[in-house]
Amino acid sequence: MLQDYLDEAINLHNTFLNSNSAVSNIEKVIDLIKVCFKNKGKILIAGNGGSAADAQHFAAEIVCKFKKERAGYPAIALAVNSSIITAWGNDYNFDSIYSRQVEAFGQAGDIFIGISTSGNSKNIVDAVNKAKQLGIKTICLLGNGGGKLVNLADLSIVIPSTNTPRIQEMHILLIHIICEEVEKNL
Repeated sequence: MLQDYLDEAINLHNTFLNSNSAVSNIEKVIDLIKVCFKNKGKILIAGNGGSAADAQHFAAEIVCKFKKERAGYPAIALAVNSSIITAWGNDYNFDSIYSRQVEAFGQAGDIFIGISTSGNSKNIVDAVNKAKQLGIKTICLLGNGGGKLVNLADLSIVIPSTNTPRIQEMHILLIHIICEEVEKNL
């Protein structure tokens, strides 16, 4: 049974790596983030559940450091302010908790990164739409064929799986690759 989990993870890594656009899309994400930081922009990152934790992890690696000592880069995980989330969710709705923050914190030249294992998270869809209205580039890390977000975002990286834990593992791998490459090149 344990070997099955490992085999599944290894097979998913190989399937993803051998897809036509995997490496190219990762390189495009890295380039977009480098340009954003060089132009004094920031990254806004959001997800739900485990993807919210991944967004926080991503922001921490960008702000603090990944592997080398360097200046901090601006990144905000939108799930961390419980006062904003609970006030807005209570008074309005959960679907717009991230789009409201994109409206408040984002500006043209920034990047919004949405993380969704289903590709259909309504609050991520709404945040991508708000970001696009504001001239903010949008990137999504997705699973399950990409759902509604795959064609909505400016750039989507889709993990070819319907298994949420494996998708999340791949998202963390992508986050680490992106952080390391951005850090090396800035």
